[in-house]
Amino acid sequence: MQVPGSIVAGYDGSAEAAAAIRWAAHHARLRNLPLHVVHCSIWPLLTNKLGPVPGVADSGLERSAEAILEEGLSQAKAAAPELDIQCTLLHGRPASHLARIAARQQTLVVGSRGLGGFLGLLVGSVSLELAATASCPVAVIRSDRHPDGPVMAAVDESGSPAALRDACTVASASRSPLAVVHVRHTPAGHLHVRDTSEADAAAEAVLRAAVQTARSLAPTAEVEGILLADTSVAHGILDAARDAAVLVVGSHGRGLVRETIGSTAHAVLHHAQGPVIVSRHGSGS
Repeated sequence: MQVPGSIVAGYDGSAEAAAAIRWAAHHARLRNLPLHVVHCSIWPLLTNKLGPVPGVADSGLERSAEAILEEGLSQAKAAAPELDIQCTLLHGRPASHLARIAARQQTLVVGSRGLGGFLGLLVGSVSLELAATASCPVAVIRSDRHPDGPVMAAVDESGSPAALRDACTVASASRSPLAVVHVRHTPAGHLHVRDTSEADAAAEAVLRAAVQTARSLAPTAEVEGILLADTSVAHGILDAARDAAVLVVGSHGRGLVRETIGSTAHAVLHHAQGPVIVSRHGSGS
């Protein structure tokens, strides 16, 4: 049964955005969802001279923006020729437009970094801003080194229900094994000083419950539980996810600064080598 909504992918012409478009098209095909490719031109923020150069065919900043969108469409068609694809060209700040368009959609996909130099400073860190503000899951694509690896869901003491649910959706659609990882934080110097049996038991209970939930949500997937202890939760997650096809993490709060998406999600976004999905579902993240 087709799930309502679409996968939205932002494209700015960069190599990272091209990888994101291909990843988005592949996963849209797997999930039987349409793909919406969006390019946001920031030139109107800088100049009102967008038209063609007199006497020069196919020129001008507006035409350049149209060409970037066409290139994004070509990338998507090459990855999934039969896919239902919609394209939209907008003008202004990419993060604002993409968050608005992706509201109530299935997933928003962006590259890990895009424009550099002055334009990059103007736009800001689009992927980080969207991970903090979008109301749907945000997939940030840096590379796709292990497409045949497991889907990995990182769960905290709450069980991270949104992340677990999104990971199960991806694992089921891609017919991939699912690894559920929980990292028990062990402050430096405390590992061999205190009795950790109570904390160990609590961590085992969290993981056991998450694995049980995953097996009910993704009954066709092979589900594995991984319990780790580390002085850095993010480090433990990243180490476990080295060969993962995609890592799914939860997010806490709203806003643009590090603390509002959670320090763990922030660190994972900056250091993960593969695709990361930050699970956001409105106020219920």
